[in-house]
Amino acid sequence: MLKFIARILGLWLIAVALVAIVLDGTRTIAAAQWTIKPLGQYWYEWSPATLNLSQAAVQRYVDPSLWDPVILWILQQPVWISFGALGFLLVWLGDRRRRRGELA
Repeated sequence: MLKFIARILGLWLIAVALVAIVLDGTRTIAAAQWTIKPLGQYWYEWSPATLNLSQAAVQRYVDPSLWDPVILWILQQPVWISFGALGFLLVWLGDRRRRRGELA
């Protein structure tokens, strides 16, 4: 059941990544220059309160040094890279053809 959920969530994230790459491509063609929108900008436009809350939670309860080098770098990446990589990872983890104990 967990593998099924991982596959569904992974496919959903890949679909979001495809939509984001089409939007970035459309903006690039319209502006006649390379234009991408980072994940952090999308998150800030949709829900700035949750972005601030997640930053405070990570810095207070997890590790303050985790936010700056790691999570901030992820938030600066395009949506299609972030969601696409996570989606492919979840699809790979949810692959039912892999045998238990097999890595590749």
